[in-house]
Amino acid sequence: MTQLPEVPQVRPEPTDVALTGVRNFRDVGGLPTVDGRTVRYGRLYRSGHLAHATEADAAFLAGLGLHTIFDFRNAADHKLDGLDVELPGVRNVSIPLSDPADGAEFWRLVRDGNIQQLRSILADGKGTERMVASYRSIIKDRTAEHSRVLHALAEDSVPALMHCAAGKDRAGLSVAVSLLAVGVEKEAIEADYLKSNDAHRRYKVKRSDTSPVGMSDEVMELLNPLFGAHAEYLDAAFATIEEIWGSTDRYLLEGLKVSHETREKLRERLVEDA
Repeated sequence: MTQLPEVPQVRPEPTDVALTGVRNFRDVGGLPTVDGRTVRYGRLYRSGHLAHATEADAAFLAGLGLHTIFDFRNAADHKLDGLDVELPGVRNVSIPLSDPADGAEFWRLVRDGNIQQLRSILADGKGTERMVASYRSIIKDRTAEHSRVLHALAEDSVPALMHCAAGKDRAGLSVAVSLLAVGVEKEAIEADYLKSNDAHRRYKVKRSDTSPVGMSDEVMELLNPLFGAHAEYLDAAFATIEEIWGSTDRYLLEGLKVSHETREKLRERLVEDA
């Protein structure tokens, strides 16, 4: 009898798993690099916070073989949503990328303000301007934090999951910086970033007034710059790198103190072999 060739078992690529209590989860594997390679699956994940993970969610995440979870939320986020569930054998690293005191009154109005107050802080492009400024600031002022993440990934922290509250802004930028470091094309980074707009991924807006008035179409439109992923935000981050350091290579070397040797270690851990 002719023996059929053995078919290799391929692990499903968890790029679009819908978790019950965790928003915006995905594997960033498969993204193309400028030298024609791709990011490995099963090495770098991103999501919203894990505080509301169900038992099934936690079991799935535990099965990924994670080494480290990077939580970029601050103390105010922890108070609002709670601490992450703990996964056995996984290291949790807290690296806040925003100050809880920064904009505390602004975010109080986002949660509790009436329509007039929301118009005053968000209408006429003010919401978008705030987000662009935030992205620029995280690139310019959080070099030590991003350096710490990249060095950790290069040394021992893979597979890793990066998250903030929504998995869109702070985690989005940290994922983007990590992908830039291994040579992923900016267009691919942006395409992955914009997936945070998918209906099943978006962070659920928390408002004290959940009535039809408090959650009206106008309110949602005013809040969209804050809770949506917009290409101009990431473009502003990339532009900040160019304006301050002149190039991505100089940003990584001089701004984040990531040597060529460390970048090569990152590529070995995160990118498919040539």
